[in-house]
Amino acid sequence: KMKAIQRIALGAACTCVVTLGTQAARAQQPAYPVKPIRIIVPFAAGGATDILARAIGQKLNEAFGPAVIVDNRPGAGGNIGTDMAAKAAPDGYTLVMGAVGPNAINATLYPQLPYDAINDFAPVAHVANVTNVLVVHPSLPARSVTELIAIAKARPGKLTHASSSPGSAGHLAGEMMKIMAGIDMVTVNYKGSGPALIDLISGQVDLMFDNMPACLPHIKSGKLRALAVSNAERTSVLPDLPTVAESGLRGFDAGSWFGILAPAGTPRDIVNRLNAVIVKSLTTPELRERLSSQGAAPVGGTPEQFGRHIRGEIAKWAKVIKAANVRVE
Repeated sequence: KMKAIQRIALGAACTCVVTLGTQAARAQQPAYPVKPIRIIVPFAAGGATDILARAIGQKLNEAFGPAVIVDNRPGAGGNIGTDMAAKAAPDGYTLVMGAVGPNAINATLYPQLPYDAINDFAPVAHVANVTNVLVVHPSLPARSVTELIAIAKARPGKLTHASSSPGSAGHLAGEMMKIMAGIDMVTVNYKGSGPALIDLISGQVDLMFDNMPACLPHIKSGKLRALAVSNAERTSVLPDLPTVAESGLRGFDAGSWFGILAPAGTPRDIVNRLNAVIVKSLTTPELRERLSSQGAAPVGGTPEQFGRHIRGEIAKWAKVIKAANVRVE
């Protein structure tokens, strides 16, 4: 009986030592976060990337406590801000709102990209897909993608396609349509979506693929006519508007997407904590409504799923860029 009591006492003592050791190990690990988290936005304030970053930043702030700072670092098609994030300390305090341009398209578009779009980042969460819309000036007698293609074939090299910038998602959506439909259009590059929309509304150019938030007011006012959405699925904002794919160009999918990434080497437990907060926030009615008003559909998922999505997008756009011989000056 005495030996049994001794064994029980010894076991309890060992358990106590293990517990104290675990608590001590945890005490040695710094809490996260203990200082502000910075989300780099590689584009100017006011655009879709910035709007989504601020929405996610607010949710991270509510969950963690320390302030979340949105840091706009535009330039070079998103490369400047994205490169800053790639070279930041992998401690969970610098994140970047990734987008289809700097994190997929630019991997092929720029021959000497200062960062590796795959190996320099740890995917955290796929935040949203944003609908792009094919819009035309009302003077163009096309009320469907089929009619637009017919006009382009009857007038080769005459229609003008506005692009917010060389290599942008809207630019490459137009190039994809030219390839898949076998049509010839002249691409006119602008320094931003705003100037391109101004010329489209005034009739200086014929058509454009642009993000839903930018062109929706002009669609509702009748200044522009929407023919289709470039994404694989219809949007709840304009549910009667067909996709380009169901309008005759099967397989067409040229939507924009956004997601949070961290520098490569960021501890996995921090990536998991950030992912959990972001994915949970995407299920809240308040954030879903906020994203929907911008023509964005929340996604979520695991870091691995987001990583696979990015790799697939890099491969998809590489084919379009090479087939269309798109180059940056």
